[in-house]
Amino acid sequence: MELNLRDRSECKYDAVSLGEVMLRLDPGEGRIRTARNFRAWEGGGEYNVIRGLRRCFGLNTAVLTAFADNEVGKLMEDFILQGGVDTSLIKWMDTDGIGRVCRNGLNFTERGFGIRGAKGCSDRANTAISKATPADFDFDYIFGELGVRWLHTGGIYAALSEQASETVIEAIKTAKKYGTIVSYDLNYRPSMWSAIGGQAKAQEVNKEIAKYVDVMIGNEEDFTACLGFEIEGNDANLKELNIDGYKKMINEAAKVYPNFKVVATTLRTVKTATVNDWSALCWADGEIHKGMDFKGLEIMDRVGGGDSFASGLIYGLMSTEDAATAVNYGVCHGALAMTTPGDTTMASKSEVEALMGGAGARVQR
Repeated sequence: MELNLRDRSECKYDAVSLGEVMLRLDPGEGRIRTARNFRAWEGGGEYNVIRGLRRCFGLNTAVLTAFADNEVGKLMEDFILQGGVDTSLIKWMDTDGIGRVCRNGLNFTERGFGIRGAKGCSDRANTAISKATPADFDFDYIFGELGVRWLHTGGIYAALSEQASETVIEAIKTAKKYGTIVSYDLNYRPSMWSAIGGQAKAQEVNKEIAKYVDVMIGNEEDFTACLGFEIEGNDANLKELNIDGYKKMINEAAKVYPNFKVVATTLRTVKTATVNDWSALCWADGEIHKGMDFKGLEIMDRVGGGDSFASGLIYGLMSTEDAATAVNYGVCHGALAMTTPGDTTMASKSEVEALMGGAGARVQR
């Protein structure tokens, strides 16, 4: 498989992401509805990927986003800086002091436990990045003059507003013009699309975006809701996933969109909120590679597991251009990320590679 990545010597950044970064407020082991204390983190579907590429895999990355220019925005910037991600491309937007003009997004998330599933409560309307337009970012400068090897964005950001959808499309088109590889995580959220046209709008937007994507990522619901592909005979309540159905769906997607160089889908069977089966499939060059199987994976916090899969997959593709290896980078990184709290990874590259090599959970001294 040849991705035709731009040479590192001509690019300032290995990778950048485009999307919203929110302040995550986490009640820990408790419930949002009864919490008296919250732990603060940063998080966002597209950002989590780029942070993982920096913090776990050591790549030079930056985030394309926008914040309201106030104390919460500065807090978000500080979190991002702690993760080592370049903040120089952030658009700072004036606000009126109470959030009528624009604001910064909040995401309350409880982890769930056992029979109680994880629960999120987002407060993200009228955020700075949802109001941003293509004119707020100089994409020709970013992808042309500075140089970027890889752009990652996704369907969560595209669902924020009409302007967000337009910004995604403009960014992807410009990135392609300069030879940047584009990955996109469909990441379908019904609650986000409901206010701007529902599933029909999600398909209209995502089918247009898909024409320019090199690496398409998602799970079954994402491919069905966003691109119209379905797995015949699959049932969310089945104890075992219909792997043959997944493979057929991926092959169909690759035929409809010949621009896809790689298609990847995570495989998750939810036993309880804290015990899942976890794996993935990755298509490239007409072949489908199945990742390592983690049966009965014990989970501390599942939020961000799919994003960490994406960052591991991207690192594997960038460093090896081998789909069979890349899918295991993704599976193992996602598995490790779900053993710690917060949206973002706390794993190291050496831990990921040790798990790929069969390392267990024995104490390390």
